[in-house]
Amino acid sequence: MSTGRDGASGAGVGRRRFLGLTAVGAAGVAVGDASPARGRQERRDRQERQGPAGRRPRAERPLFLGTYTSKAGGGTGIGLATYDPAQGRITATGVVTGVADPSYLALAPSGRALYAVDEQEEGGLTALGLSPGGAPPEVLGTQPAGGAGPCHLSVHPSGRWLLSAHYLSGSVAVHPVDPRSGALGARTDLVVHTDPPPGPGQDGPHAHQIITTPDGRHVLAVDLGNDTVYTYRLDERAGRLRQVSYATLRPGAGPRHLTFHPSGAFAYLANEVDNTVVVCGYERWSGRLTPGAPQSTGTGAGTNYPAQILVTRNGRFAYLANRGHNSLTRYAVEAAGARLRLLDAVPVGGDFPRQIAFSPDERLLFAANQKSGSVTVFSVDPDTGTLAGTGVPFAAPMPVCVLPL
Repeated sequence: MSTGRDGASGAGVGRRRFLGLTAVGAAGVAVGDASPARGRQERRDRQERQGPAGRRPRAERPLFLGTYTSKAGGGTGIGLATYDPAQGRITATGVVTGVADPSYLALAPSGRALYAVDEQEEGGLTALGLSPGGAPPEVLGTQPAGGAGPCHLSVHPSGRWLLSAHYLSGSVAVHPVDPRSGALGARTDLVVHTDPPPGPGQDGPHAHQIITTPDGRHVLAVDLGNDTVYTYRLDERAGRLRQVSYATLRPGAGPRHLTFHPSGAFAYLANEVDNTVVVCGYERWSGRLTPGAPQSTGTGAGTNYPAQILVTRNGRFAYLANRGHNSLTRYAVEAAGARLRLLDAVPVGGDFPRQIAFSPDERLLFAANQKSGSVTVFSVDPDTGTLAGTGVPFAAPMPVCVLPL
């Protein structure tokens, strides 16, 4: 039986374009007296503050945190924070209340809106407007998801449609997005996964993730309960999904989260139940996935429940969050994306890493550790892919999703 209900998705181009919500500007430097000694000391002080080669420190960037509001030890809404893009230090700045169980977050491609699931029995999807001036996000409204326990959402690259996956009801849905405000309209489609039947030990379908393929031609829905990844085409005029194929994993795999290699020809699938990773070939014209052989997560025997897998933008390294082992597995990506080679698994520095995310420049990797109430941050070596902890974990109430912009 699954122990968690979230997925992932990157914010893509929208994150990199969104440059507005900064909390700290460059500080002015006082002019000293004309003495040579005083001048040299001031130059040294200024260089220490500005970093190597006299560069000014980069401004703090915004970061959002998803949590559960209905669980003991959970939060009260969407957490607001900033982070230092050089050192990874996180500073809390507030909370957006009035959003129930916002366990997963996604940014619009425009960077002007943020979306959250309301992971409840009568699930909802909430839209928030983001101001480039740094004002707190504005809740634009909530729409019924159409299914129970929505756990993942993503915005179609056109910015016109919001896609959501519902864990408890095993369904996926489509909602229109207002092009000006980013607010959500009434649902245009709802699809329940009924075929093939649930896998071993599962009580029904459990849709866990829904994303658009890099070529924009298809929508993929990962269902943990049915051991299946469904391929749809989205009618971008009507907002309706039409299934065109599906790929079935081995019984009891429990696929949870999928991410694509930058080439778009391969996807990497984390299987929660049998503790494996699978490389899948992707056929652009048909949308069909072809799963390869299951591979080790490097965590040994015992319960692990892999949560999420990421791949770097240059396609050289992949990282997997392991909730049972409390670690991050590093893979080398080889053969133009067709092969993963296990390198190591490093401690995450927290308990139950539910979700991981890169900073836009991929120099930092953030891990949301649900049970320890912490977010840990790692620097990423661009040449070796090696992870190194950046300091003391950031305390947060039951973080299950972290979204650095």
